[in-house]
Amino acid sequence: MGTRALVPAAAMAALVAVSAVMEAAAAATTYTVGAPDGLWDMQTDYAQWVKTRTFHPGDKIMFTYSPELHDVVEVTKAGYDACSSANNISAFRSGNDVVALADVGTRYFLCGLTGHCDSGMKIRIDVVAAAAPGPAAAAAGPSSSSASRAAAASSAGIAAACLLLQHAVVIARLLW
Repeated sequence: MGTRALVPAAAMAALVAVSAVMEAAAAATTYTVGAPDGLWDMQTDYAQWVKTRTFHPGDKIMFTYSPELHDVVEVTKAGYDACSSANNISAFRSGNDVVALADVGTRYFLCGLTGHCDSGMKIRIDVVAAAAPGPAAAAAGPSSSSASRAAAASSAGIAAACLLLQHAVVIARLLW
């Protein structure tokens, strides 16, 4: 294969890579638990907070709190129901903890300090598969958060694609 044949192939590979990055960026969201105030505390109604959000694989949840006052413990459903952090799945104590939601399923978190979970400091996160956009979804339009993610990813991706194509044209001129 000659050098001339490699340039279009390299440009196409670069465009495929940019497209994959754009798709991943548009798909993932980081949610600050307890937002708009953004605090993992005993004042937030977490059951109400989760009702207004849909979590998908690839999303992340961030817990922000004072580590002297709280922690975050991932537990089983039984631990969640009993407000027990014994036999936990994982524990976080930094005060700025980010948890990746990699798979479809339900995750349970609570504050392990005595009395905090019983006072409502626990949250159930249901991670659901992202629906493939169909004609009805396209007609309804994207939600504001997915629209802003898509716009940001699209702008960055278009700029990157233009830059890659510009470099491919310069290389092609040099080789031909």
